[in-house]
This record gives sequence, structure tokens and C-alpha cells, in this order.
Amino acid sequence: MPLTADFILERLTAWGIHRIFGYPGDGINAFLGALDRAEGDPELIQTRHEEMAAFMATAHAKFTGEIGCCMATSGGGTIHLLNGLYDAKLDHQPVVAIVGQQKRISLGSAFQQEIDPNTLYKDVSSDFVQTCMHPAQARQLVDRACKVALSNRTVATIIVPEDVAEEEAVTSPPREHGAVYTSVGWTRPRVLPPEEELRKAADILNQGEKVAMLVGQGAEHAVDEVVEAAELLGAGAAKTSLGRAVLPDDLPWVTGPIGLLGSTASQAMMMDADTLFMIGTSFPYTEWLPEEGQCNGVEIDIDGRFIGIRYPMNANLIGDAKETLRELNPMLQRKEDRSWRKKIESEVDEWWRILDDRAHDKADPLNPELVVHELSKRLPDRAILTTDAGSAANWWARHLRMREGMMTSLAGNLATMGPGTPYAISAKLDYPDRTVIALIGDGVFQMNGMNELITIKRYLDRFTDGPPIIFCVFNNQDLAQVTWEQRAMAGDPKFPGSQWIPDVPYAKWAEILGLTGIRCDSPKKIGEAWDEALAARGPVVLEVVVDDEIPPMPPHIKKTQAKKAAKAVKKGDPEAWGIVTKGAKQKTHEFTESLKEKLPGGDE
Repeated sequence: MPLTADFILERLTAWGIHRIFGYPGDGINAFLGALDRAEGDPELIQTRHEEMAAFMATAHAKFTGEIGCCMATSGGGTIHLLNGLYDAKLDHQPVVAIVGQQKRISLGSAFQQEIDPNTLYKDVSSDFVQTCMHPAQARQLVDRACKVALSNRTVATIIVPEDVAEEEAVTSPPREHGAVYTSVGWTRPRVLPPEEELRKAADILNQGEKVAMLVGQGAEHAVDEVVEAAELLGAGAAKTSLGRAVLPDDLPWVTGPIGLLGSTASQAMMMDADTLFMIGTSFPYTEWLPEEGQCNGVEIDIDGRFIGIRYPMNANLIGDAKETLRELNPMLQRKEDRSWRKKIESEVDEWWRILDDRAHDKADPLNPELVVHELSKRLPDRAILTTDAGSAANWWARHLRMREGMMTSLAGNLATMGPGTPYAISAKLDYPDRTVIALIGDGVFQMNGMNELITIKRYLDRFTDGPPIIFCVFNNQDLAQVTWEQRAMAGDPKFPGSQWIPDVPYAKWAEILGLTGIRCDSPKKIGEAWDEALAARGPVVLEVVVDDEIPPMPPHIKKTQAKKAAKAVKKGDPEAWGIVTKGAKQKTHEFTESLKEKLPGGDE
């Protein structure tokens, strides 16, 4: 007779879950035996750490649209999952977590590894966290967990005591009071706002003369409809980090990123708009949006809890982006005056020239912007890109020209260190026929990325066929993003005892594991290094030795930030000269390109 653990796995596969990320432990012994008996369906991907398992489950949900699943043993293993699960919760991804627990007879006795996961998970899994107290309960818990995860786009958790997992399965509960009989199956609903709100939104958008769009991950299935709306309105469109791949960057009116990681084109559009149209995003940094009262606002969001919480909206369209735009677009009038659109396209063109200039600034030894600039020119079709918290995210946001069919993501709302490497591994397992590239700082790579290369080694045969998986590690021996934030936000100089990190031979580490290692510290050779990496078979670590004094400069420096950075220099920052000269050089490119646009004679 199958055990409850076998039945839970069988029920998960019925929901389309064929891969579980996790790490072994005696609190889930019954599940380990069941996974062995399952003969690969579902398969267990053994990560180096439970946190990485949760990140991989989140990435699976992001890149496939399916439920991600992770598993951990009782006690410490359950605790380790939390950071990756918060990534799923905050980025609204469906993930089911299966965690072990001590036997029921021992609960409450301060037994070894006994923690209270119901309380611990009350926030990260607030919509569904339940303990399976009887084998007959397993069926409905799995079914409800999957339904909640999909419906609410969140984390759902099932806690399974050891003795319950080891009992014989009960596939259908006895017919008595309290028993329930659930089924597998879920259909995405059609969510539409009422017609009167659609007409109100259309009137606002039709009256606007300078419409600025902000597009997030909620619009990822509505690309054609977003493009149609932008064309009708003569609008420009900025993209949030999570919406980075929604619109291709070869559309001349796509202004690119916004905010601290943003572009001058996005900043100029937002500051001059008279109408703000937000689609599928709850972008948090309101200082980068138009000033209150400057714009009339229209917003589309499928979750009414997030509508109108970043900017005052005149029309609140609670609905699916694709379905809503299909109803809204026929109500929009094509704007005959295209001067606003032309202005945006000119600013976009200027921004790409600024990036080219900035990438070719001299650096010691290698400009990190040039690394991503050269990659962008070589990106294969349908590439998948990941990145991590840190200065690498700036170059990922700005320099990559995303094309149709590409995918990319990061920990958008949690902004935690750690997901870049496990995201890439999960993406490659899902899409073995596509090139996968992770852009990662040395700080986060030391934190967990290096260990996860051992996961690559563990499943090496899964990564050697087809295009490569490339981990580009920015070696600057500095927690660069933290360093610059300390200067600009706290007004303090760099604290080497906090931000400095040791130099590690990352390319050699890859070679020790039997992977391809490439090291580059020359601007003249970075193109060749990318060519070598992209032509490789199997996993690659491309170590780029970059200048830590290249600032991740925002498109507009706030007065408070400028004052605090100047204060940090005055206090005796050890890199004061580099801050001043290299930061000034970046802003000079923006000024120069602006002059070229405004003065007769162009480049002259």
C-alpha cells in the first residue's frame, strides 16, 4: 500500500508539478523514499541550501507560469526556505512548499528540531498554511494549496508530521461529518472592470496630450494590446524591473527602465507628462513618478488591493491587463498630433547614445557597463537573463536591449541577495534549448552562487547539451551598491571594513568543478570573452575584473543625494577622486548628448 507521502507526490503531479527543489533531512524521510519510488516524476533537484530551493521554485513559476514547488525538512530546513518564499510572495508567484514536522506524539514537548511552522509561516504563507493531521486530509490540502497558490498568486504551505507521512494513504476520506471531497482542476478567470469605468478611463486617455505609460509584469501576457494602446495614444512606455521583458527595446518609444536603475528618457517622460497610464505594476518609488496633481491617472491591476496606491488615479480598472485592454482599446481615439511621441523617440535615441558613451569611458581595469554593453550586441534569440541585487542590476536594467521572445527576471520587490544563480539554474532546467545568462556581483556570488555551481556539477549531464548557461561574475572586491548607497543615502564615506570583500579566483573555481572558466580584465578583450562564453558547450563562469569606482548613477540626482554624496567625499572617502571624476564624466555624457539635440550642427 502506498504511504501518505507517495499519495501527496502523486497528487502534486496531477496538478502539473513534475519537479521539486529541496534538500534531504530526516524530517522528510518518508518523502525521500516516495521520491525514489516515483522514478523521476516528480523529480527531486537537490540544491546546496533550502533557500536556493525556494528561489528555484520561484523562478520556475516566473519563467513557466506553472506552480513552483520546494521541500524542506523540519526545524532548520523549514526556516531556511523563508527568504526564497518571501521572494515568491512579494513578486506574486504561485509556489507550494512542503515542510516536515516532528511526529504528532512529540509536539509540545520541546522535542529536538520542534518549531512552530504554523506561526513562523503565518506571514509568508498568509493565505494558506495548514498541518496534515490525518492521512485522509492530504488530498484536500494539496488541492487547496494549489488552488490558493494559483488564484492568489502566492505561497501555500503544507506541514506534514513524520508519522502522518509514514502512514498508509487514504485517497478518499470516510463518508462522515467533516469529510470533504476535492478535485484537481483550476481555470484562470476572466476579470474585467465595469463598462462605465472603462469609458471613464477612455475619456481621460483621449483627453490627455502627453500620455506616459508604466508597464509591469502584470502585462506580460498583453504585449500586443499594450503596443496597440501606445500606438493609439502616441504614448511612450517605461518598464519596471519585473516588466523588463514585456516590451522589446527595439520599439523606438520604449523608454526603458525607471527609477534608480532608470533611464534619462523615462525620467524626462514622467516629468513632462499630463496623463499617467499604469498597467500591471505597483512600482513603489513614487519620487520617480509625476508630481501629485501633475497628471490624470488611469491604472489597470488585477488585484484591487494594489490599485491607486502609488499615484492618485481617476479611473481604477480592476481586471486582467489583456482582457481589460481588449475592451478599452476600441474606445481610444488615435491622436493625430504625434509631437509628444516624436519627443519621446528623440529622448530614447539620445539615451542609447549616452549608454554607448558611458560604456566606453576609461576604467581600471574594466568598465562594468562595457561588459553588459558588449553582451547586449551578442544576445542570442530567446535568451533568458537573470540578475541579482547589487550594482550588476543597474547594468542589466540599462544596457540590455531586450528583444521579442527573451525572458528575464530578478527579485523585484524583495530585492534580496541570492536569486540570480538559482534563477538561472531553474530556467535552464525548464528551457534546455535556450541560452541562459546570469549577471552577478562578486558579493552575492560568494554568499551562495559559488555553492550552487556544485548543484550544476551534481546534474552536469542536464546542462551540457544545447546552448550554454553562463554566470558572469563582476569581480570588483566591493559590495558596490551598498557602498554607493552609504554615500548617497547616509552621507558617509566608504567603510572598507564593511564593504570590502576578498578576491576569489571565480574562473578557477569553475575549472575545479569541471566547468569552463574564463577571466577577462581588458576592455579590448571583453568582446572576445563573450564570444568564447557564448560558443561554449555546457556551464561557463565568465569572471570580469571591473572598476568599483564606476557609479551606478541614477538618471536624475536628487538634491539630497547629491548633498550627502558630497558630504561623504568631504569626510574623506578613500575613493574620493574616482567618485568625482568618474561620476562627473557620466553626467557630462548626458549634457553633451542633450546639446547635440538642441544645437545646430549636431556632433560638431
